[in-house]
Amino acid sequence: MKNSITPVILSGGSGSRLWPLSREAYPKQFIRLTGSDTLIQQTAKRISSLENATSPLVVCNNQHRFLVAEQLQQVQIYPLDIILEPAKRNTAPAIAVAAMRILEQDPECVMLVLPADHLLGDVACFHDAVSRGRDHAIAGKLVTFGIRPASPETGYGYIKQGNAVSEGVYAIERFVEKPQSETAEEYLSSGEYFWNAGIFMFTPGTYLEEMDRFQPEMLEYCRTAYEKAFRDMDFMRLDREAFEACPADSIDFAIMEKTDRGVVAELDTSWTDVGSWEALWKICPCDQAHNAVHGDVILEDVSNSLILSRKRLVAALGVHDLVVVETSDAILVADRRRAQDVKKIVRTLKALGREEAVTHSRVYRPWGFYELLTSGDRFQVKLIKVKPGARLSLQMHHHRAEHWIVVRGTALVYSGDEKLLVTENESTFIPLGKVHSLENPGKIMLELVEVQSGSYLGEDDIVRLEDIYGRDSDKEDG
Repeated sequence: MKNSITPVILSGGSGSRLWPLSREAYPKQFIRLTGSDTLIQQTAKRISSLENATSPLVVCNNQHRFLVAEQLQQVQIYPLDIILEPAKRNTAPAIAVAAMRILEQDPECVMLVLPADHLLGDVACFHDAVSRGRDHAIAGKLVTFGIRPASPETGYGYIKQGNAVSEGVYAIERFVEKPQSETAEEYLSSGEYFWNAGIFMFTPGTYLEEMDRFQPEMLEYCRTAYEKAFRDMDFMRLDREAFEACPADSIDFAIMEKTDRGVVAELDTSWTDVGSWEALWKICPCDQAHNAVHGDVILEDVSNSLILSRKRLVAALGVHDLVVVETSDAILVADRRRAQDVKKIVRTLKALGREEAVTHSRVYRPWGFYELLTSGDRFQVKLIKVKPGARLSLQMHHHRAEHWIVVRGTALVYSGDEKLLVTENESTFIPLGKVHSLENPGKIMLELVEVQSGSYLGEDDIVRLEDIYGRDSDKEDG
């Protein structure tokens, strides 16, 4: 289809400001923060109904590849491709390799680039803005989308509009970084500024031309990484050496602030990047005291607070302007007005080598997930759920033995040269050092309790011998 729209979903964010709900291994785009769909599912649905739109292309990091594939499949959206970044290099290189992939598929199409983790209010308004921007993209412009500010936000970048070039589309006078509150007030009252939504539209050829003009070194590394890419199941893996050597920069700094071909299309709807707990509080339904609550929560004399419970009862008394987020392994208590600083907590956790910065007690894998239930000296207990037809890797451990008790479904267990079926209320023992694997041959979810015992129970005590998901080179357990 001539001049069709190929959406590009960028799913590389870590969402550290929404810790402890968002973690490096399971960031905010994969979490249900509002409604029944995750943020990436909402983004994919938003673009699936666009006129002239093709299947989306997704760029994500290696660690999240199965999450992306599974969550899109859950909403019956099947991507054109999923490109895996071997290292974080910000948005400009990610968009470049996406442009190269799309150029091979359809040189005459238009790219619509969107973050995976933003929320938009009026989908019809969004579609209308895309329709207006499409004509300018076909004409060789680099279109960005601006949100008319509803408040003097200091957590967003701004775009100052120039003269109108068509209805709802303006020349770009300048980009502005996140302002101080007084400056943000001035921007709001002037009526001349947009919030920078991080959404872009252009042809792949136009983008690569401007990258060659302003970032030739970046383009060269991206081209090498793309040309040396290889297929891995349903994924395209970029060449690690070339991509790691590529300069890291955002599309705003690398291209949009330098080009003379940029325009901004007005997007007149509610929007948020859900970049902090404060931002989430503002969009959640609140009670009469302006509290947003979720889960098992009891309040007495509490106001202007966001309180989320995932596992346990949370009771609050006589507090105001707080964020309280409870998960199974961590609790955050913060001044709501300092919600942007949660990333400092994450940095401290990483400096201390704490797993809570990276993973939840529930860890997702392509075969299902496991959840740590309890642990002590020389033992830990996990709940493991394996999807129908899925299989854990063939592996062995140097320091731990494992006892598996099936509580639901049927397990096909490979233990050394043995192959046995273990059904509900039955168990089997895997001695230290024995090669083993586990498969769900049934039609329902397999649930089992795993009791590990040994001198070292870290998840890096694994020697993977065979894996149907191609994870041999990954430091992923199970």
